[in-house]
Amino acid sequence: MKPKFAFVVALGLLLFLGVGVVSAQEEAVGMTDRAWIALATAATMIGATLAAGWAIAATGVAAAGATAEKPEVFGRVLIFVALAEALAIYGLLIAFMLWTKI
Repeated sequence: MKPKFAFVVALGLLLFLGVGVVSAQEEAVGMTDRAWIALATAATMIGATLAAGWAIAATGVAAAGATAEKPEVFGRVLIFVALAEALAIYGLLIAFMLWTKI
């Protein structure tokens, strides 16, 4: 899947979620705090997932190339891939923290 397509799909899902949350509230005041928290949770998960996927793809290719040329650097490049995966875990943690506020 191309990165632009994934971004458009993620943005569409975010807008779909926002419209659903706002239409479910049906208040004259506008969006409530719960709606903003739900949008922030969705944005956090979408952003963390896209960033982690992009970082893992970039570091994974570089790690595979480095390991193919010098097998002794496998342990060092594995650390960079693990740091890229931590982006998704931190995003999930923040999303759970936001979701428990609802």
